[in-house]
This record gives sequence, structure tokens and C-alpha cells, in this order.
Amino acid sequence: MEPLDQHTLLAGPRQRLEARAGGRSLFIERTADLESLWERMGAEDFGDDERLPYWVELWPAALLLADWVAREPGRVAGRTTLDLGCGLGLTALAAAAAGAKVLGLDYELPALRFARENAALNQIPGVLWVQMDWREPGLAQGAFERILGADILYERRFFEPLEGLLRRSLAPGGIVWIAEPAREVSARVWDELRSRGWRTEKKTTETVRAVTGGDYTATVHLWELTRND
Repeated sequence: MEPLDQHTLLAGPRQRLEARAGGRSLFIERTADLESLWERMGAEDFGDDERLPYWVELWPAALLLADWVAREPGRVAGRTTLDLGCGLGLTALAAAAAGAKVLGLDYELPALRFARENAALNQIPGVLWVQMDWREPGLAQGAFERILGADILYERRFFEPLEGLLRRSLAPGGIVWIAEPAREVSARVWDELRSRGWRTEKKTTETVRAVTGGDYTATVHLWELTRND
């Protein structure tokens, strides 16, 4: 099977999803859901990093984080803000609409192409979309007053590079917000972060309903991280 090229990933009929963030509707377009895209992929598409196309979904954690940011715009307004693993762009767009100066970062170029198009669809300008591997981040030290992440700890191997990126990139006095579904793989992360000088506080736990229809819901925790030093 030939690897899927960028045109194939971006082509095809569009599906438009609607997410609510702070009382505002944000419209997010994509061409396929995870299952249908996965079925079209061959071994060549996954690569050494097992790059599953998680970016094509609006995960419950992203829905909660986008709404959390938008409920009180003062949390991010005027702040340099990094959205890690921005995917289709929902959380980055919610932050930008709230007045943040946003950089949306993702490993996958197709995700960023959709994110840029979704910014235009929602008439939210000014987000800088950047393709980058967070294991080798080219970000200035202390560059961001706010860092956002939704469902970014679904594998244990992500912890070390992610913690290093957060520590280097967060400005003094800055805040990290991470939304994570209740799952075993990330249960110990918060203790490990505290052992490395982070203050952690669970800000809310909510049951979030998927926007793709049906009765699927997920329990999502939203954590706030700040540095002790």
C-alpha cells in the first residue's frame, strides 16, 4: 500500500463539527474520523513513532479545555500562549478568541493545515501555526505565559520530553493547564510532576459529551501547573 500523501489526507468531503466554548460556537472541519482514516493507512504511514492520526478527532479533553479558557477570557487575554498538540485547532482558536497571543504546535502537518483553515472559517486571525517535534523543541526559554494541552499524556513515553518542554518554555509566574481524561496511564503523572518542583491543582472534573453524535461521554480532569521555583 502506498503511503497517504498530504493531498489525500486533506481531500474529500468535509465534515463540519460544532463545539461550544464559553457560549460561542466554534466550527471545526475535517475530512475523516479516526477510524475511517486509520483503515486507509498502511504501515508506511505510521513510521517509527507509530503516528496514529489522533489529530482528526475533537477529543473530550479538548472540548473541556477550550470551554475552560473561553469561560473567563481574562485567564489568557493578552498572554503569550502555547497550545501543545493543537490538532484541528479548537483550543488554540478558543484562546485566540479570548485575546491570547497564540502559537499552535503540532507534529502533524495535515493537522496544521486544517487548523489554519478552521481559523479562517471562524474568522479568528493571528494564530501562528507551527510544525514541531516537542522532543526537539525550537522554542525560546520562558517564552510563554500560558501553556495549554489537551489529552497529551496518553503514553508514558511522552512524559520526559513534555515535562522538559514545559519547564523550559514556561515564563516565570506562568501557568500550564492540562485537560486529561480519567485513565490509568496518566494517573501517576501528577505525583511525578510534584517531585520535580511543580505545584499541581485539579481545577475541575466534568463529564463531557462528544460532538460527533451519539451518547459517548468521558470524564475529564483539568489540572493547573505552576512552578515552585
